[in-house]
Amino acid sequence: MDKACGCKKAVLAVFAVYAFKLLSGLVLCGWLFKWVYQLPPVDVWRVMDAPARRYYFGTLLVSFFFVLVYKLYGKALAYTSRIRKGLVYGVSVWAVGIVPGMIATLVFMTVNMTVIVYWTVMGLILTVIEGVIVASLVGDETETCCLKK
Repeated sequence: MDKACGCKKAVLAVFAVYAFKLLSGLVLCGWLFKWVYQLPPVDVWRVMDAPARRYYFGTLLVSFFFVLVYKLYGKALAYTSRIRKGLVYGVSVWAVGIVPGMIATLVFMTVNMTVIVYWTVMGLILTVIEGVIVASLVGDETETCCLKK
């Protein structure tokens, strides 16, 4: 496959995951499950006074690394289906990225158990969807490029 095409697909995947992260964060944490952050103790939350550009840049950076890791290790996922590859990748990222963080949060922080359960379950759902997005857009290295003119 053409390297430039692989890069185009990866950039497209980065921005697709970025948009999904922003939208899901807005809908889930900012609206639908906003009540979770009002459970005691509430004094653990810092006021979101940082400029929005830090949040957007950080989210873009996380999206970039999510796609980069897929590009580096995607070949190791020996599944024929893109969807299955994405599901396995998403669950793997959740298992090594979110679960240890939630265990550490439970052990070392005074955060309501409902918040930890919410973050763990939503993390699983979102990383699996993000994995499917990346696998669907990036595809396999052996495929011909579909973005060529």
